Amino acid sequence: MSGEDLLREALELIRRSAEPDAPSAPDGPDKPGEPDRPAVPGEDARWPRRIVMAPGALEAAAAHAEERGYGRILLVADANTRVAAGRRLEQFLANRGIRAETVLVAANEAGDVAADEASVVQVLIERQKMKAEALAAVGGGTLHDIARYAAFTCGIPFVSVPTAPSVDGFTSGVAPLILRGRKVTVPAAAPEAVFADPDVLVRAPSRLIAAGFGDMLGKYTSLFDWRFGFLSGGEPYSPAAADLTERALRTCVAHADGIGRGTEEGILALMRALFASGLAMLLFGQSHPASGAEHHLSHWWEMEFLRRGRRQALHGAKVGVACAIVADYYRSVPEERVRAAAGERADEVLRLLGNLPSGEELRGLLRTAGGPAAPDELGIEPELIEGGLRQAHLVRPHRRTLLNALRRLNVDEVKD
Repeated sequence: MSGEDLLREALELIRRSAEPDAPSAPDGPDKPGEPDRPAVPGEDARWPRRIVMAPGALEAAAAHAEERGYGRILLVADANTRVAAGRRLEQFLANRGIRAETVLVAANEAGDVAADEASVVQVLIERQKMKAEALAAVGGGTLHDIARYAAFTCGIPFVSVPTAPSVDGFTSGVAPLILRGRKVTVPAAAPEAVFADPDVLVRAPSRLIAAGFGDMLGKYTSLFDWRFGFLSGGEPYSPAAADLTERALRTCVAHADGIGRGTEEGILALMRALFASGLAMLLFGQSHPASGAEHHLSHWWEMEFLRRGRRQALHGAKVGVACAIVADYYRSVPEERVRAAAGERADEVLRLLGNLPSGEELRGLLRTAGGPAAPDELGIEPELIEGGLRQAHLVRPHRRTLLNALRRLNVDEVKD
């Protein structure tokens, strides 16, 4: 299946799930006949009205704003993304008589633009000043998280304008924020529409493109962890969302060489895979399809870097490296420990574990895509790897990953 077909099917699944009489999914192992609906029911506003990835997407974004009747829009950007797309979008909006202003989100003391309290408040204040009727995120994942939470807080629409294929969260309905130094995930506004111009995407820095590939590669362990949580702990599960995520992952891996060489075909295939992964999360209503122990490890490193006042590595770069570490760790766990963590359905878990790629395979794919593959390339020392494997499950303590289950098993054994 091509990337275009995959994205079309993702949008069709989203459309069907929003219908009140959506058909049931095939019977699952535990809950026959249960509708394959989002775990958290959403209103129509949860689903993007449009996803445009074609030349002229910026002008299409301005046309959308006019159709929606917006008179004032606040663009959320940084200095780089304003140059990449923000200025042109401002002009297209002005040509249609729409007042557009841009807030350049300030960097923190370490020099990073972060999705934290200060950034959110900066956007909220600028929105109050101009009485914006909608927000538009022009940039990557961090700027989207800031804008989507600010829009959610204000109760106004949010439009996505990605400038690089760097993360899978462009269509997300939640925002991972830094709150008093800790990573928390909070409800936020899903975009009402997404406009991605290929001419902008192919000019994105190669490190951002490689980060998007790393974010997608993390689905190897997130999909395993999601299935593990379902089999061993009865966590909610959607076969349709899992299948969509897996096919997005395979599409991405099939284009790893083109992504690494920066071909237009490879970059657009990556972007479609990222969109499909994000839509799978919207379909399910939670982040399970795309976020497992590899994301928790990445978030733990991010909090440690913040605590030490260090510059951050890109989210997707950390996720890709963490995925390889988690895969090696999972594959090294003795069978009896896996059985103790998995319970009655351990045989199924062990079969899934046998299909998990090795860390060496995953690192090879990261290198093919032109990204960092080893922790030291991101400034992550052995102590951060060891500390993360011990404590990363505490980032999302109620998410049942194999890492979480093994740590709980250790605690229970100490108590006994």
